[in-house]
Amino acid sequence: MNTVITIPLDADTARLYHQTSADMQRKLQLLLALWLRDLIVSPRPLQVVMDEISQKAQERGLTSEVLESLLNGG
Repeated sequence: MNTVITIPLDADTARLYHQTSADMQRKLQLLLALWLRDLIVSPRPLQVVMDEISQKAQERGLTSEVLESLLNGG
């Protein structure tokens, strides 16, 4: 049985999610569930996990300037 939770997202991410197919939404839900579970039960400190996420984002082109622009609605 699934339990529904609410997670705040920026408007663009929410719009993109709602525009995907039902199949893609199920895949994203599964991926998020696995990621959250790993993050919560991980024996690694939260800072280590956050550093890994930051490193992966930077490798994919998400610089601090791009992130700041996104956060400021640009």
